[in-house]
Amino acid sequence: MLLAELVATSERVAATPGRLEKVGLLAGLLGRLASNEIDVAIGFLIGWPRQGRVGVSWKSVQSAGPPPPPEQPSLDLERVDHVLERIKTAVGKGSAAVRVGLVRELFSAATAHERRFLAGLISGEVRQGALEGVMTDAVAKAAGLPAIKVRRAAMLAGDLGAVARAALTQGETGLSHYRIQLFRPLQPMLADSAVDVADALAQLGRAAFEIKLDGARIQVHKSGHDVRVFTRNLNDVTEAVPEVVAVVRSLPVGELILDGEAIALGPDGRPRPFQMTMRRFGRKLEVEKVRAELPLHCFFFDLLLLDGTELLDSPLEERVVQLARVVPAADRVGRVVTDDIEVALRFEADAIAAGHEGVMAKALDAPYAAGRRGSAWLKIKRARTLDLVVLAVEWGSGRRKGWLSNIHLGARDPAGGFVMLGKTFKGMTDEMLEWQTKELLARETHRDDYTVFVRPELVVEVAFNEVQASSQYPGGVTLRFARVKGYRPDKTADQADTIDAVRAFLGEGGERAESS
Repeated sequence: MLLAELVATSERVAATPGRLEKVGLLAGLLGRLASNEIDVAIGFLIGWPRQGRVGVSWKSVQSAGPPPPPEQPSLDLERVDHVLERIKTAVGKGSAAVRVGLVRELFSAATAHERRFLAGLISGEVRQGALEGVMTDAVAKAAGLPAIKVRRAAMLAGDLGAVARAALTQGETGLSHYRIQLFRPLQPMLADSAVDVADALAQLGRAAFEIKLDGARIQVHKSGHDVRVFTRNLNDVTEAVPEVVAVVRSLPVGELILDGEAIALGPDGRPRPFQMTMRRFGRKLEVEKVRAELPLHCFFFDLLLLDGTELLDSPLEERVVQLARVVPAADRVGRVVTDDIEVALRFEADAIAAGHEGVMAKALDAPYAAGRRGSAWLKIKRARTLDLVVLAVEWGSGRRKGWLSNIHLGARDPAGGFVMLGKTFKGMTDEMLEWQTKELLARETHRDDYTVFVRPELVVEVAFNEVQASSQYPGGVTLRFARVKGYRPDKTADQADTIDAVRAFLGEGGERAESS
């Protein structure tokens, strides 16, 4: 299939508001693919090619400088996939130049529409990608199978592309191969949000409340002496976390799959900032040296497989009983089961006093819905805010097409001017999008293909999780999980928070903000 056909479908999906219509468009495309194109197309459509991140930045894409685009499309999916593979595997001295050369080669054969799509795909910023849930339903429709069976196979495989190929070429027989399997990570269950403890109890009734650790989600598989550790993105990080391996290897069971968190704690037992925990992941050299400087602790909260018995469909209450049988209390997340709001509030207060970011509330009768975000698990966090200035804004896509959406946030520099901290499009209502489009266009100074630069006049209140060090932005810091609470017409830009006030949050471990 030509890339142009996939790009045209992707753009139509982005411009279509209804879920069923999106599913129909994607299913139609899937039905026209050759078997060897299915997993490639799936990756392109959800904005995550089978190679994952290929190591080319947006700046490198912009500097590729290909000649004027051809009028007629000629690129097919197989060729694009082949070039991405070459980019991904280019390593060693001079590899950066090789990757840029390969991008230039690809763009030279691409039309203007294809170039825009490829730029987003390569830099990890696809602007019109299909949501994976919509894509899963499209696979089911194209294959003529129940969506629930495709969804379950995808969660067990951790690879929608492979499942799509099996479903489209072998039907239900192909899906039967996907069962929970040791050392093949499955997608983690995700949580929705609750406003507070009272809201969680109103939704769930009697529930399990657990400490919400701001660490790295891990899934650990054990068979005998063999232990493997995977991230929430299903990457194998076993070599980087020997402490986790040692804990699980010592457990007196033959086979298990655990879900939990790994987190760096200080000498006082309080959690270190999330960014410090993440320093331990991806390390392949000097692991023992970094381990001594920044030891990790693992805390487990769920059990998915125990000595050959699958527990995915068992209620949480039963899974936790089994977990307590095999994992010592010191290696389990703190929890309390209650329907008493006072008990839940005390548990939350204790968690926050200990430096954690909040609590989770979980339905006791819920199965483990791998790969899905739902109301059976609810996260409850505290929020912090800053008053920042809008420096620029990017055009939206999909249902936000025609509105200015992704705002660039700046803190006031006491020495003059503003310092950019990052971007966010989260937390905006349609009414807010309409208002800010009008107000920001009225303040436009100049623009490029995607971005409108504005006079720094509008102040916006932004909630965030924590402040992190960042080499990407000139102030050396950025906000984690920033979301808009609302504009502050009562404030002028010279009343916005300063970059020094932002930096004062750097490295704090307590009273984390609500993430979106």
